Amino acid sequence: MIKIREAIVVEGRYDKNTLSQIVDAPIFETGGFSLFKDPQQLSLLRTVAERRGLIVFTDPDGAGFVIRNHIKSAIDPCYLKHAYIPDIYGKERRKRTAGKEGKLGVEGMSREIILESLRSAGATIEGEEDKSPSGITKQDMMELGLSGGQGSSLRRIQLMKRLNLPAHLSANALLQALNMLCTYEELSGLVQSLENEND
Repeated sequence: MIKIREAIVVEGRYDKNTLSQIVDAPIFETGGFSLFKDPQQLSLLRTVAERRGLIVFTDPDGAGFVIRNHIKSAIDPCYLKHAYIPDIYGKERRKRTAGKEGKLGVEGMSREIILESLRSAGATIEGEEDKSPSGITKQDMMELGLSGGQGSSLRRIQLMKRLNLPAHLSANALLQALNMLCTYEELSGLVQSLENEND
């Protein structure tokens, strides 16, 4: 069991059950969209975030991003970290059919993917040094052709696929994820390798 300093917020109880078998951390559920109608729960999440930090760990589908964005708009971003899981298609064992978008949620992820997602988000793991690189800017994204230019949207999609990030990420969310995952030099090399593949 890995001990994490920050609290984690997930969508539902099955996500919480999966995480609680892997990490030792306070885990809160949004109850899906019920968070939108529960100011007390949002207030609790805000207080927890201010005291120990909060990792937002929602599913990679549209609904997960709506919930993530609601939390982002309600809590000061300096207290938040964002864990993303890749788009993996399938269905969870307990369900008869796959979800609307056909993607596995947090509950369907392996232990390895969950831990990698938490590490990439910059989770403070007991016994591990903080190795999260930083320094990639919006200007860097423009210069590398990842935003503001012709074909930048396609380049971002290819990059997200290469890094196992969900396809729903906005350019700003991608920037935040990149700053957790790689240095400018590593990003530049990735973009160059994608360009070489496209030629």
